[in-house]
Amino acid sequence: MGCGGTLFYPLLITLSVALITYNIIISANAPLKQGFPGRSSSSDISIDPVIELPRGGGSRNRNNGKRTRLFHTAVTASDSVYNTWQCRVMYYWFKKVQASAGPGSEMGGFTRILHSGKPDQYMDEIPTFVAQPLPSGMDQGYVVLNRPWAFVQWLQQTDIKEDYILMSEPDHIIVKPIPNLAKDGLGAAFPFFYIEPKKYEKVLRKYYPEERGPVTNIDPIGNSPVIVGKDALKKIAPTWMNVSLAMKKDPEADKAFGWVLEMYAYAVSSALHGVSNILHKDFMIQPPWDIEVGDKYIIHYTYGCDYDMKGKLTYGKIGQWRFDKRSYDSTPPPRNLTMPPPGVSQSVVTLVKMINEATANIPNWGS
Repeated sequence: MGCGGTLFYPLLITLSVALITYNIIISANAPLKQGFPGRSSSSDISIDPVIELPRGGGSRNRNNGKRTRLFHTAVTASDSVYNTWQCRVMYYWFKKVQASAGPGSEMGGFTRILHSGKPDQYMDEIPTFVAQPLPSGMDQGYVVLNRPWAFVQWLQQTDIKEDYILMSEPDHIIVKPIPNLAKDGLGAAFPFFYIEPKKYEKVLRKYYPEERGPVTNIDPIGNSPVIVGKDALKKIAPTWMNVSLAMKKDPEADKAFGWVLEMYAYAVSSALHGVSNILHKDFMIQPPWDIEVGDKYIIHYTYGCDYDMKGKLTYGKIGQWRFDKRSYDSTPPPRNLTMPPPGVSQSVVTLVKMINEATANIPNWGS
């Protein structure tokens, strides 16, 4: 029994990689397939149209003779209180920044991709597409696995007018108008210091075989923030879904990548399709480590911000003053959060001011 279990997982991964590699060769013109990743067929995970990305910027809209490259901002979310209040704050700032951008802005529409399987009370407030979640138990408690499956459904079922997609997250606040940073067939992405393909080459070679090229072809990115061509994403998304599920079922990959597994899966899938990314460190900041907003476009408030009353960071220890999104997992933050004490970094002060402005102006906040 023990020996059988030991042999099963390497065999499963070997077969999955062989099937992915096979599809790279035979499916250069395959359409996007939406086959449900679950109970109906054990072969669903191998139906994977890995397609080479044709080089070039894609079609471009024209506005009074000036070429514009609009992108659509998409955010995946559950219907939890935690995700919902973040989405409401994000959409408030998306609208305000977009309105301030003026003619020639490349910021197009916005969609919250709600992977709860049913509408919620904010459908009229936030443009929303309702996606079905993975079958019960398939995410193995790692709810982020619903993200690539939700994108597959949205891309399949929605007529998206823009030629590019910005994949964002609920805990992003847009600070200033974002231009389309993608160009010449390349995506644009934020580099994460903890995504290290070279360090995990042995594991990643199960999904990105040597014949595909050096492991450094895998960019140190997640799926967000990323601006990518819509047609490219339609090809990447099913691969991203399948690689995510395969990695989660692989004990070695699951242990190596942990909570960033789905990020590695996107990076691998983008590389499998030949889609490289321009790495933009100025895409976003992450307080409290980044102390100034500067010329960045997004504030990503994923980390807790803890300070003493002298404005000294006490990370790892709950501060006398703190803001941590996880403190509001079951109820939204109140209006008029207490501002940080003197000495706290400008990035954190800006974050709290922006949340306070949003909550003050969003109707029925807290309901």
